[in-house]
Amino acid sequence: MLDLQRLRALHAVAVHGTVGAAAASLGYTPSAVSQQIAKLERETRTVLLERRGRGVRLTEQAEQLAAAAQQLLAIVERAETELEERRGLPAGRLTVAAFASAARGLLPAVLADLAVRHPALDTRLTEVDPHLSVDLVARGAVDLAIAHDWDIAPLPAPPGVEQAPIGEDLCDLLVPAGHPFAGRASVRREDLGGERWICQPPGRVCHDWLVRTLRAAGCEPDIVHQADENPTLVALVAAGLGVALIPRLGRGPLPAGVVEVPLDPLPVRRLYALWRSGAARRPAIAETVRTLQAHWPAASPRN
Repeated sequence: MLDLQRLRALHAVAVHGTVGAAAASLGYTPSAVSQQIAKLERETRTVLLERRGRGVRLTEQAEQLAAAAQQLLAIVERAETELEERRGLPAGRLTVAAFASAARGLLPAVLADLAVRHPALDTRLTEVDPHLSVDLVARGAVDLAIAHDWDIAPLPAPPGVEQAPIGEDLCDLLVPAGHPFAGRASVRREDLGGERWICQPPGRVCHDWLVRTLRAAGCEPDIVHQADENPTLVALVAAGLGVALIPRLGRGPLPAGVVEVPLDPLPVRRLYALWRSGAARRPAIAETVRTLQAHWPAASPRN
């Protein structure tokens, strides 16, 4: 008989693409996932993973087995949901995916609150890009995702995925202390032409928003430095290397040499919680969404 945990490990590799990413999503070590896959290969007498460069590729037989594993895991999820619903209390494991600034600025307080009030609930956090997290929910790799979109780029929810708003996060222009904008009460988007920009790499939601916003205002952005983490972007601004648009969530206190200047109109990004429709009745989902919404005012200052 096939072992469900080994099937779960194979499914995670199929979803995330690498053993390391699968291990992170499951809360295991890469070695533990590799061992699970090796045992599954012996049980099925089938080669499931093939080496490809530094990564792995699922064989055709593994793809079929991973598809069957997804169906089995969905059945298990429905059974667990029904049991939890009957008890009426959040319980069991809940995997949460969140983008970096939410993982830093919102989730620590939320997860600590849930741990105190619901000790039978075992929450597990994974940090991923918003675009990826929605797909992970749809494919059953995580139970709940925290994602965001911008006013000019709405986030689509695929079929079978429900969402609820958490709150709105404001975004400010950060400039070096000696910059001409530093003493102004606000700056119009039309005045941003000719600036040297520091932002996230292409493909990130914030990068795409910056490019689309400036082009809509008649400015072609000159992006001179790119980094994934907001603290790195802030440090580059502090060094006088350019300006950046940084959301307030998880930003923390600004270092000396960096000045916050409001844009007119103020950019807004919206945060959502997303989950599969089949898990909507699960008390753990409902309670986690309520807790996210309750903690939001403290996580994103409005002034």
